[in-house]
Amino acid sequence: MLTLKKLSLAVIVQTALISSAFASEQSESKGFVEDAEGSVLFRTGYLTRDKKNGTPDTSSFAQTAMLNLESGFTQGPVGFGVGIIGDASFKIGDNKNAGNGMIPRETLNGKKGKGDTYDTWTRGGGIVKARVSNTTVRYGTHILDIPVLASNTARLVPEYFEGTLLTSHEIKNLEIIGGKFTKDSYSDQIDTDGRHLRSAWVWGAKYKFNDQLTGSYYGTDIKDKLDRHYINANYKFPLANKDSLTFDFSGYRTEFDANASTYSATVPDGQDRTNNIWALSGTYNRGPHTVMLAYQQNTGNVGYDYGENADGAQSIYLPNSYLSDFIGNHEKSTQIQYNLDLGAFGVPGLNWTSAFVYGWDIKVANPDDRTKLISDNATEREFFNQLKYTVQSGFAKDVSLRVRNSYYRASAAYQTNAYIGDTNEWRVFLDIPVKLF
Repeated sequence: MLTLKKLSLAVIVQTALISSAFASEQSESKGFVEDAEGSVLFRTGYLTRDKKNGTPDTSSFAQTAMLNLESGFTQGPVGFGVGIIGDASFKIGDNKNAGNGMIPRETLNGKKGKGDTYDTWTRGGGIVKARVSNTTVRYGTHILDIPVLASNTARLVPEYFEGTLLTSHEIKNLEIIGGKFTKDSYSDQIDTDGRHLRSAWVWGAKYKFNDQLTGSYYGTDIKDKLDRHYINANYKFPLANKDSLTFDFSGYRTEFDANASTYSATVPDGQDRTNNIWALSGTYNRGPHTVMLAYQQNTGNVGYDYGENADGAQSIYLPNSYLSDFIGNHEKSTQIQYNLDLGAFGVPGLNWTSAFVYGWDIKVANPDDRTKLISDNATEREFFNQLKYTVQSGFAKDVSLRVRNSYYRASAAYQTNAYIGDTNEWRVFLDIPVKLF
């Protein structure tokens, strides 16, 4: 793996030296102040999970302001800049039964995250950056959007990683990335390294072959935890009357280290644990209507585990991912999704998504002896609905309200001790973006 990391980073350096066939981003810099941008996102977030089978409910209600200030690059062959990201939040109500990634908790009896919820809290950090031609390096606090190392942005505030990321666009239609991160803080953690990340190397590339076909590969090596690789191919086939048919294939291969956290393993600790998960989807679009069918499958001796090894709580770029991600050991799952743009019916900015996912053939191990199975055909299902409205004009332009609901049920062998457990979930998020400059 070390050789692969060195090779990947060497390729990035080489591309930075190639004469570009298109305009240089750095040559078009207007200046440190002239290209500066600043914004604040005010978010009110509510998340509640009505648990069944005697499991305690969880519920959180809070308000935050997320700040993003970033300079432009100085002019010249090498440009330099700085930035700040962070959030300041307070809870609304007691939130005594919080515990769903929304609000951090105080220390209780020496154990972090086990006490009462914080009334107010702040998080964040800064970055320094440099750019040569079309290659940029950033060091500091990041919100990552990489399939193998992705920050959770589905809670009140985002997950933060600290480290270095280099992004290169020296070759037209090709993006190459590489970096190293040494800290990871979940959305409900105040500590800058709440996940105790030792180091995470990440590398990858995405190439646009033409207007219809794109492909990508990404990898990560998280010290003492796991090695993970991701591939994706997306092809959009245009049809008559502006209709389209899109095929998407994506997959992960994960090799877990001995002391990594794993989900639903069927081998004892200390033995090799691997997971392969892949998905194929087809999406048909006609005007305001979009229908997607997807199939997803796991193989290996462990479920697809992510997030618990400081590998990003949103590092699952697969279609069958809602409240459940349908990632059980050997699980197969299928989905039908329907999306409607209600702008075509006189309500611009309003969008509705509905989906049903069913998973089966899940292996559930006995926690006292993982070589013995409680079930080799456990099942789960989820009915998902979401409405999102975004103001299109006027003083409140870009203000959005998102309401989503999940109805989740699982067979008896796949209840709380194994995974989520029967749950009715609601999420309501009101976002008010304010551009400062």
